[in-house]
Amino acid sequence: MTAIMIRNLPEKTHQALEARARRNGRTTEAEIRVILESAAAREEPLGIGSYLKAIGQSIGGIDLDDGRDRQAYQPPSFK
Repeated sequence: MTAIMIRNLPEKTHQALEARARRNGRTTEAEIRVILESAAAREEPLGIGSYLKAIGQSIGGIDLDDGRDRQAYQPPSFK
């Protein structure tokens, strides 16, 4: 396995990673590994809705209905 060293990581970022790891029952190293694996596996960037849904699921799950109208937008006619 490859090892990576991250220099000049802000203390607040390190503390946030430690807190996230505790919440998820992992070591800080394991939490960072999960974050990096998830980011590397993502094929295309998440849209804001998908990102918010992922956040909700990471805190225990929130069922968001996909109520988005996928039909093309028709602008109003002012004739």
